[in-house]
Amino acid sequence: MLTLKGEHIYLRALEPEDLEFIHAIENDESIWELSGTETPYSKFLIKQYLENSHKDIYEVKQLRLVISNYSNIALGMIDLFDFDFKNRKAGVGILIKETKERQKGIGNEALGLLIDYCKSHLNLHQLYCNISEENDASLKLFSKHGFQIIGLKKDWNYVDGSYKNEYLLQHIN
Repeated sequence: MLTLKGEHIYLRALEPEDLEFIHAIENDESIWELSGTETPYSKFLIKQYLENSHKDIYEVKQLRLVISNYSNIALGMIDLFDFDFKNRKAGVGILIKETKERQKGIGNEALGLLIDYCKSHLNLHQLYCNISEENDASLKLFSKHGFQIIGLKKDWNYVDGSYKNEYLLQHIN
């Protein structure tokens, strides 16, 4: 039985009311390194994105879900990207917005729910993610869920005047 509900959080579709939340995340320069963002996003563009977020994963090749607690407070987002139905794989990204909410098990619960959804509903064979060599918390989180490091991409991202390495991790169902 599919459920996107966990003990402390649940995953839900994007809503028009998420405009301010997503705008704040997309324009937080401290996390641009994670998403490869180089420029700010306008509320206009995010509103257009939200208006099209109802489209099917098979059409747009991505799925963004909000991580919410049971008080209906948005805590973060978890994404499937580069969805490849033919080869039954997708990339995964996760972000907990507030630093003070990180390292509390929210990401752990959300990732577990997403992996279960990918197996039971999307019939995916594998998931992968890209994590900076310096991001110990994310490496620990994904490893805990069976992701294995399969490679190191040298000088992969140029951040604040220097190059950083990035790991490629893979989870085979």
